Amino acid sequence: MVLQESPALDGVFHALADPTRRAMLRSLAGGERNIGELAAPFDMSFAAASKHVRVLEGAGLLKRRVQGRSHVCRIEAEPLADANAWLSFYQKFWSVHLDTLDALIKADAAKD
Repeated sequence: MVLQESPALDGVFHALADPTRRAMLRSLAGGERNIGELAAPFDMSFAAASKHVRVLEGAGLLKRRVQGRSHVCRIEAEPLADANAWLSFYQKFWSVHLDTLDALIKADAAKD
């Protein structure tokens, strides 16, 4: 079970808070990419892309290896599974409450 106050989980949510980093992760889901390829869809410098990669790497969401002069990145899914496990509690919470609301609405509609 994921701890409620986990520094690793905090890092994952921090990394996922930025839309550029989320897009980079989505790109990596399709396979390995170098930093230049990750930066290509955005109007940013290589240095800026590298900073985003370091945040993702620090959160454990990607691994980087040096291949010649290129830094090749691949996604690491385990921290995403941990975040999903943490969020699943709230999914259950909202499902129960929305089911109750649905039942109340249907009961109210049946009165009319």
